Amino acid sequence: MKIDKIWVYTAATLAALFWGFSFVWFKQAFLVYRPITIVFLRLVFASVVLNIFIKTTGKTQHVTRKDLKLFMLLAFFEPFCYFLGESFGLTFISATIGAIIISTIPLFTPFFTYFLIKEKITIYGIIGLLISFFGVLLIVVKDYSGASTIKGVILMFIAVFSAISYGIIVKKLTVRYSGFTIVKWQNLFGMIYFLPVFIIFESNHFISVEHTMSAIITILKLAIFPSTLSFIFIAYVIKKIGLINANIFANLIPVFTAVIAYIILKESLELQKIIGIFVVISGLFISQIPQIKGKDKTI
Repeated sequence: MKIDKIWVYTAATLAALFWGFSFVWFKQAFLVYRPITIVFLRLVFASVVLNIFIKTTGKTQHVTRKDLKLFMLLAFFEPFCYFLGESFGLTFISATIGAIIISTIPLFTPFFTYFLIKEKITIYGIIGLLISFFGVLLIVVKDYSGASTIKGVILMFIAVFSAISYGIIVKKLTVRYSGFTIVKWQNLFGMIYFLPVFIIFESNHFISVEHTMSAIITILKLAIFPSTLSFIFIAYVIKKIGLINANIFANLIPVFTAVIAYIILKESLELQKIIGIFVVISGLFISQIPQIKGKDKTI
């Protein structure tokens, strides 16, 4: 395997790992703050940290007015619509059903990419994607609680299609901009979108709550790792191997979450989940065979 591909798969894995941590960190921050507050603060911290990094390293890129509209649309889909759909959706359905719906992102991606950006999926990709999805079911279905409503399902699918739309726009932007620039504007506009929502729904709670240093540090970790590094890494991966192959790695997120929750939160890790983890990894490996061998048998 070439060095370049090793970096790509390392970046994809790290992105999934940090997003896996985000569910655990979010749960810890939720002990003090409400969901919209957590999302808004992590975007504020992420914007500050990334802007300081870009300024000090000289990675600033000029953005045209035409592309600025694309960045606004990008941030509207994710983080704004994605987090609203996911956060409010999970209040109506179980976390398990939510995780299953979110894991359909790689399943739906090929249909959109084929018509919108002419990106095709390989035969190996289809087989690996289905195997990986089955592995996700094995991991999350053990915790199924049965709580589900149509409203919650609709909100979760808003998150799904927002994520796909986000990926398509990122694919177009990576031709001209680095991941640092993309995530910088994504977080900035996302922060602006969430500001009125935060003020209307949760500002009173934020003012009255007893703030803790541990909660602030947790949100800072959310800002640096999932909200910044994960998106920078995934932009790089999308540029190198395409949106379809990049999104398949999203199925690693419940794998990492299950393991991290077991280690940090002392949640159970039954045999079924362990089998599911190996199934997901097997599916990911199968889906990447054409990339590893340098072949592209698309359909």
